[in-house]
Amino acid sequence: MDVDPTVPVVKSMLLLDSEGKRIAVKYYAPEWATVTAQANYERSVFSKTSRTNARLEAEITTFSDVIVVYKFLGDLMFYVTGSQDENELILYQVLQGFYESISLLLRGAVEKKTVLENLDLVLLAMDETVDGGLILETDPSTIASRVAMRGADADVPLAEQLRNQTFSKALATAKEQIARSLLK
Repeated sequence: MDVDPTVPVVKSMLLLDSEGKRIAVKYYAPEWATVTAQANYERSVFSKTSRTNARLEAEITTFSDVIVVYKFLGDLMFYVTGSQDENELILYQVLQGFYESISLLLRGAVEKKTVLENLDLVLLAMDETVDGGLILETDPSTIASRVAMRGADADVPLAEQLRNQTFSKALATAKEQIARSLLK
C-alpha cells in the first residue's frame, strides 16, 4: 500500500488487561506480522508502561522506534502506536476516540468482563476508527453510531438512546433495527 507520507498512519491498536494479556489488538505494520512478534511486543510495551499512572490523562512514550500513546481505565490498558515521525496529538485523538466510543457503547461499564462480553463491538470500534493503519474517524459518538449501525437519520443520538434503555428495551430495539434493515 502506497500512502502519502503526509497522511498520519497508526501502526497498532492494543487493548490489554491489567496483567498485560491480549483482549483485542489490531496491527497494521509488517514488523508485527507473526503472532510471536506481536506477543513479544505486547509483553515489552506492557512492562514499560504498566508502572506509570496513565489513569487521568493519556501518557506518551517512545519505545523501540515507535511512539506509544496509552491510557488505563480500571483493569484495561488502551494503546495506540505510530512511527516516530507521527504527530503525538493525532495519535492521542485516535486513542481518545476509540476509548470514549467504547465507553459510550458499553454505557460507561468499561471493564474487562464487559469488554469480553461485547468483544464484537470493541473490534468493530477499532475497525471504524482505523482501517489498514489509516485513520477513519476520531469522533467517539460517530464511531459508536457506526458500530451500532445507526445512520445520520436517527432522531435521537446513540448516547442518549443507550443511557435511557434497560437491557430488555435495548434487546427489543436491536431486534427492531435488525428487522427494519432486513426489510429495506
